[in-house]
Amino acid sequence: MKRQERYDGIIAYFKEAMPTAETELVYTNPFELLVAVILSAQCTDKRVNMITPALFEAFPTAEVMAAASPELLFEYIRSVSYPNNKSKHLASMAKMLVEDFGSVVPDTIDELVKLPGVGRKTANVVASVVYDVPAMPVDTHVYRVSHRIGLVPSTANTPLKVERMLERHIPRDLLSRAHHWLILHGRYVCIARSPKCMTCGIRDYCRHGEKKTALDKG
Repeated sequence: MKRQERYDGIIAYFKEAMPTAETELVYTNPFELLVAVILSAQCTDKRVNMITPALFEAFPTAEVMAAASPELLFEYIRSVSYPNNKSKHLASMAKMLVEDFGSVVPDTIDELVKLPGVGRKTANVVASVVYDVPAMPVDTHVYRVSHRIGLVPSTANTPLKVERMLERHIPRDLLSRAHHWLILHGRYVCIARSPKCMTCGIRDYCRHGEKKTALDKG
């Protein structure tokens, strides 16, 4: 199967099976989403959603968070991964947001990555979710699933290479939705250690599924 055929089949399936797909992080404004995405690095959305209500109640704006010490923020986020680093990032990010951006979350990737704790993936998520910027954030789920199902070759061995290739093959107006398709598929179906191939809706277009079918037939 040619790669574009694979893309076309997978995109057609998700457009019908998952017409709306969005982040599972809970937020009410751009600042809260930015904080949540920073916290979600190498951590589950479920865990982040457990701690952000108290965090947002105590620090509802960039100004309030900017006035807080990393040590104080640590007490609210201690159950997420790498809380020491993330508490420092949040404090510094909030200060820069207030001082350099007038407390407004930037709407471009180039400006977002200037913020402490914000890498390209985080910037892409915020820009695509908040400002509807066509983007393909590549997290661990997107990276793994894209390789496993055959959307990218093994030579696409960095998140940026995966991002660029996905952007070449997925229509621009579907990029942000496709990001969530791949994340949710990797989270609930194409699980890292034991993918649910028998009930997978894209098995006919999946490189891993093709191999599994061949093995099952003997």
